[in-house]
Amino acid sequence: MRKKRESLSERRHRLKEVILNLSRLYPQISCGLIYGNPLELLIAVILSAQCTDVRVNQVTPALFAQFPDLEAFAGANRVQLEEAIHSTGFFRNKSKNIQLCCQQLLSRHGGRIPHSLPELIKLPGIGRKTANVVLGEIYGLQGLVVDTHVKRISNLLALTKSEDPVRIEQDLMKIVLPQAWNLFSHLLIYHGRNLCPARRPWCERCPLINLCPAATNAGK
Repeated sequence: MRKKRESLSERRHRLKEVILNLSRLYPQISCGLIYGNPLELLIAVILSAQCTDVRVNQVTPALFAQFPDLEAFAGANRVQLEEAIHSTGFFRNKSKNIQLCCQQLLSRHGGRIPHSLPELIKLPGIGRKTANVVLGEIYGLQGLVVDTHVKRISNLLALTKSEDPVRIEQDLMKIVLPQAWNLFSHLLIYHGRNLCPARRPWCERCPLINLCPAATNAGK
């Protein structure tokens, strides 16, 4: 017998249970990046591409001491900047984007970080994921951050069938209440780091085991 296809309302109800269970599991969540001001967050998020937050947090204290403000990054010696962020990976591309981004913030935005997604994603090194993190943390605006954890777990939970971050974001917008976008993103990121890592998901310990189609199918 063919399994009944889950309706949109049923998926939304299941998602509410997912958020409720994860909120109980992770009652205190926050951005994993350590920063002291909006510029530091922006730089840290750029560095976090293909790099763990732990590694970024190890690099940024010395980086921000060496380059303490927007003008310092904009006028940095590229070799020195590359050396300072070398361990985060892709350091040449990241250093180029950081410097160009800071230069454009000075020349086009009066030294201020834009507070809209369309403006942010025009800056070098800033994609939708980075922009949504910045908007949520700095301006308190709601956005769905589709990083590797959110991408993978959203597929495991059958909330999307796509591998494209933009399409995943669109799919999630249809079922996650707008006021819960930031919370949902943080919860899935925490879950991906703790109980649902890519290499070895701990399904037997997971409070979502009865809400996750991937776990249900794996147990058959």
